[in-house]
Amino acid sequence: MNDVIAVKRRLIETLSEAASKAQEMGKLPAVALPEITVEHPPNSGHGDYASSLPLKLARATGSNPMAIAREMVGLMAPAAEIASIAVAPPGFINFTLKDDWLTRQVDGILAAKDAYGNMTIGQGTRVQVEFVSVNPTGPLHVGHGRGAILGSTLANVLAAAGYDVTKEYYINDAGNQIDAFYRSLYARYQQAFGIAAGVPANGYVGNYMIDLAKEIIAEEGNKFLTLPEREAIARLGEIGLKKMIAQITSDLELLGVTFDVWFSERSLYQGGQYEKAMSLLKQGGYIAEKEGATWFESTALGEDKDNVVVRGDGSPTYFAADIAYHYNKFLERRFDKVINIWGADHQGHVSRMKAVIGALGISPERFKVIISQMVTLRRGSELVKISKRSGDLITLREVIEEVGADACRFIFLSRSADAQMDFDLELAKKESMDNPVYYVQYAHARIASIMKFAQQDQMDFSDGDVSLLTTEPELALIRKMVLLPEVIEVVTETMEPHHLAYYAQDLATVFHSFYKQCRVVSDDKVLTRARLKLVQAAKSVLARTLTLMGMQALEKM
Repeated sequence: MNDVIAVKRRLIETLSEAASKAQEMGKLPAVALPEITVEHPPNSGHGDYASSLPLKLARATGSNPMAIAREMVGLMAPAAEIASIAVAPPGFINFTLKDDWLTRQVDGILAAKDAYGNMTIGQGTRVQVEFVSVNPTGPLHVGHGRGAILGSTLANVLAAAGYDVTKEYYINDAGNQIDAFYRSLYARYQQAFGIAAGVPANGYVGNYMIDLAKEIIAEEGNKFLTLPEREAIARLGEIGLKKMIAQITSDLELLGVTFDVWFSERSLYQGGQYEKAMSLLKQGGYIAEKEGATWFESTALGEDKDNVVVRGDGSPTYFAADIAYHYNKFLERRFDKVINIWGADHQGHVSRMKAVIGALGISPERFKVIISQMVTLRRGSELVKISKRSGDLITLREVIEEVGADACRFIFLSRSADAQMDFDLELAKKESMDNPVYYVQYAHARIASIMKFAQQDQMDFSDGDVSLLTTEPELALIRKMVLLPEVIEVVTETMEPHHLAYYAQDLATVFHSFYKQCRVVSDDKVLTRARLKLVQAAKSVLARTLTLMGMQALEKM
């Protein structure tokens, strides 16, 4: 276990033992102990860790929280890493780490290299993270980019925490929307040859469909005009579908997002999973025929209404395909946990999916949905809705090309998924400390510059004495560096990758402060070697943080 995580665990054990001992001695009423947590005080002057356990016990027992805190502290055995334990109003117990324990962490970080922060809490648990999964009927827009970055970053963190992670894109290549896409493309294809053909009422009218038709004409010519309509639509549609999937793949790769599996919806019907899933629900008594359709009786599981799974014309609904897909995830591929990242328009789909997963005999606790809220594009105070290039909605590719993949990734991660966000294109491009992306990457580039200077001067700091790092700016930097494992743990437990972006900014801030106050390379050769060690460790931690976020750790800017 990572050192800093181990310290936190030991503090929780120490608090539990002290409270239990106080109860045994009659100094505390014998009540069930509440959940014991250890947090970081907002004010660093109050120590490195704090517990509110005395306040919780006071509410349960009616005792004075300060008196409880003092009794508990008096019963605590001293820990090797802790310099002091103090009681603070209105009833906190504060812990301060020893300076020499902190400075030793520098060598530990350097020894761990790129693996710093890795842990084994996942114990090889098989987790599938399914994200983006946009219908391949049009280009990706900015909201899709947010889901892509949330998913890829979460997958990175889960892998670092010891989970066996599979990143998956579900291709909706069957059903009414694909049929509408095929027919829309055929209409645009015909129109390009001067044939009066109308786009279906439920079709796709974006300019990208005209461009797609022209691209196919350049490669295939007019041969689809000579085929029977049904065959022409099917063959032309398949070409268009492949091209759209290739475009989506390319756009995501531009953003640094890749997948282990691209899963076809069609395979659910071809491979029999759809029939198996429906059969299992029928056996459980959850399927009913009524009103000319087939229904999943969600109300039997506490839902407000039942849901159609097969329409009157015999075609399965989107919900039915999703049931089959999750049957495949849990009961055929045997994932231990499934995480889906969906757009805000899928919020209402969550509860019925949890209900049907329970009906399939799977614990809904193994199924987690993260809803990615809407993104509003701005240029300063100006709202941006229309693409200058095409006259349609702005695509994800246009945003990436304008501000860069790293800026996209950082900004999308700078708010929690459940919060709507404004994306300021002008700020994202700004090369100033006002831009959080620039601010964080500049910190890494500044460190790289220091290390390059040391290398050019052939400074060997391998024997640097970290015990010399005793000033407040040095210790503050170490205190921030050692928190990365905790951040990884928090992201793993909460499924909230935005904590990484917050941490990256905090680490950059503390480094910039250290840099202003402490000269790294000086006439004091011994201190120089110690500080070079510290700076190299800071570089490693910041690079690791950026890598987990899918960003580059720039050597110069």
